[in-house]
Amino acid sequence: MSKPPSDWISLSEAAELLASSNVRFKPDTIGRWARVGQLQSIKLGNRRFVRSAEVKSLLRPHGTSHQSEMQPGLFEDLDA
Repeated sequence: MSKPPSDWISLSEAAELLASSNVRFKPDTIGRWARVGQLQSIKLGNRRFVRSAEVKSLLRPHGTSHQSEMQPGLFEDLDA
C-alpha cells in the first residue's frame, strides 16, 4: 500500500501525537470522530487517515475569557 501524503497520519499516529502531549485517546475514538465528521479524514483500503494539523489543533488552548467579560454578578458569590 502506498503511503498517504505527509499531512495525513494514521489513527494510531494521531493517538501517539496526542499522547505525546499527555492527552490520551484510543485510535478507535479518533476513528469515530473521523467517521462522524468531527475530523477530516480519508480512507485508503480499510485504513483511515486524519490530517495531522487538525489533530495538533486539538492540543492548542482555546480562547479564555476574563472575569470582566462575563455576565455581571456571575462570580459574586465566589468573592465572599
